[in-house]
Amino acid sequence: MVFQCSKVLHSSSLLVKSMLPIRIWRCDIPYSTKNVHHTPVMLREVLHYLNLQPGQVVLDMTFGGGGHTKAILSTVPEVTVLALDRDPTAVSLAEDLAKEHPGRVKPLLGRFSELQSLLSHTKIRERSVDAVLLDAGCSSMQMDQAQRGFALSKDGPLDMRMDGDRYPDMPRAADVVNTLDQQALTSILSAYGEERRAWKIASAIVEARRSTPIVTTQQLASVVAGAFPAAAMYARKDRLNRPSHVATKTFQALRIFVNDELNELHAGLCTAQTCLRPGGRLVVITFHSLEDRLVKRFIHGQDLSNLDEFHFDQKQKKAKFSVRPKEKSEHWSPVKRKVVTPEKQEMLENPRGRSAKLRAVLRL
Repeated sequence: MVFQCSKVLHSSSLLVKSMLPIRIWRCDIPYSTKNVHHTPVMLREVLHYLNLQPGQVVLDMTFGGGGHTKAILSTVPEVTVLALDRDPTAVSLAEDLAKEHPGRVKPLLGRFSELQSLLSHTKIRERSVDAVLLDAGCSSMQMDQAQRGFALSKDGPLDMRMDGDRYPDMPRAADVVNTLDQQALTSILSAYGEERRAWKIASAIVEARRSTPIVTTQQLASVVAGAFPAAAMYARKDRLNRPSHVATKTFQALRIFVNDELNELHAGLCTAQTCLRPGGRLVVITFHSLEDRLVKRFIHGQDLSNLDEFHFDQKQKKAKFSVRPKEKSEHWSPVKRKVVTPEKQEMLENPRGRSAKLRAVLRL
């Protein structure tokens, strides 16, 4: 069983060794691609900053439900879309779309870290792609499927693997919460969820699993809630000032850890840098501060090749990772210097996109 993690989590010597070669929970229910509803985030802004021209090639690195790609196909004549996703369900949707638009959609199944190899099997040459869209994070399609185990509001197996069953030995979230020790769990929740009560939550998880394994999303949500005073259950607010469940950050942390999302994001940015032509555009949408800080520092030219040394604590690392006003990247020039966020009306209509941040840069 392979379990990757960064040194920020190596405070526990049992972090990897304690992972048991067993499966806590298994769900073989097929994921349906019927009636998939997907609302693409900041669609107008994405089309504007991609600035695609007829006949160009664009790489959609996170196809998801296909909302952005469908808009691109309908608004830009003869454009070709390379549709990448690590989720077989999403790629199945991309294959259906490819049948509707012969020759214009090329589905690619794989992670960001596998993209370079996937592109080598196509006719796409290095530095020949005109634009890249990277919509990071978890798709609505994944969140809406209870059996995928991403959403704490839907009871299902505690899975959270974006790859589905592509890698049978890949640990699920249930494996993490049932096998790692308290220190390791604390490190995960603190680093990837920026959870201030990480130690208490980890303690509650360890205590609860002694009597019975934590195998469903609702079980975990209940255990986390038990680490908070009753009055604090919905004391946290989201960006729309709505009550936010106290387990939200825990679910985020586990999802990021299980899917190695930050390392994958960095791999995706590196591949975009390699495949884009001079003058090509990169548009990145992120959904939480860890992703956005990584993207910001990458496009400013900071060396993030060793993410093991990249601690995602903005206050502690502000001096080390701050960007000097005159600092310029040799690879990127900003299309818009300030980050773009959704308009108020869009946040009301599509609350899941309320935390989105868009950055657009030009390849030099």
